[in-house]
Amino acid sequence: MKKRKMSIWTIVYLILILLAMAVFVIPISLAVLTSFKSKPDLAKSVIGLPETLYLKNYSEAMIRSDFVHSLRNTALVVLPSVVLIVLCASMSGYAVARYAKEKRVFRALDKLYLASLMIPFQILMIPVYKIYKTLHMLNFLPGMILMLVGTSIAYASFLYVGFVKSIPREIEESAYMDGCSEMKSFWLITFPLLKPISATVASLHVMWLWNDFNISVILLQKEAVRTITIKQFYFFGQYTADYGMAFAAAILSMIPVVLCFMFMQKYIVNGITVGAVKS
Repeated sequence: MKKRKMSIWTIVYLILILLAMAVFVIPISLAVLTSFKSKPDLAKSVIGLPETLYLKNYSEAMIRSDFVHSLRNTALVVLPSVVLIVLCASMSGYAVARYAKEKRVFRALDKLYLASLMIPFQILMIPVYKIYKTLHMLNFLPGMILMLVGTSIAYASFLYVGFVKSIPREIEESAYMDGCSEMKSFWLITFPLLKPISATVASLHVMWLWNDFNISVILLQKEAVRTITIKQFYFFGQYTADYGMAFAAAILSMIPVVLCFMFMQKYIVNGITVGAVKS
């Protein structure tokens, strides 16, 4: 039996895949290695293996960053935000998908969502800070939740619009004929069918909101309400930087997001591929 020869394009394709894997794997590997290095190990080599596993980085990082308290603050901000994003975006995405062709207001809402995706938050930072300061909502976790939900609705609704269009309207029409109201039909029939895109939206926003820095550093300035991402500043001074503890704290903060992503990954591909295509 003759061996199949690999074409030049297959070899190039494999090399590109390996390079892409290296782009993602090497930084994570360096972060994990650095988190187990003592200061003398870091002084000898940044990319070398540690002589011993310096576990003290993790214990000291948890103490210096008040890890449990900051983890609690992050969870109190992220989890309600994700729930509200899924509920609000599913309703707005449904309305745009079903009525954009019939009503001008929903067509305008669809265009408004797309336009808002092009505005970086850095443009809004100063107005947001002034508004929150005027309303006395700085260092207020519900205010942080409101801002995270507001800045996330547009993209989440965009994903829902494409997915809702893939659901036949006949399913809802049969429910109307049985005496079901439109709102009841949405929650009892349509919303359960949105499970793949809801899981996608939830998992993506858990990751994004968990790692949010720009909004957190503006709105949460007091020690008692700071989240995990802001606590990373504690390991970097004007003239010094404790990379071992910084990477240890970063690895600890990654664990909840990685577990969530692993649990939801079977829904993500289907949700993105269907929801991102607008018919």
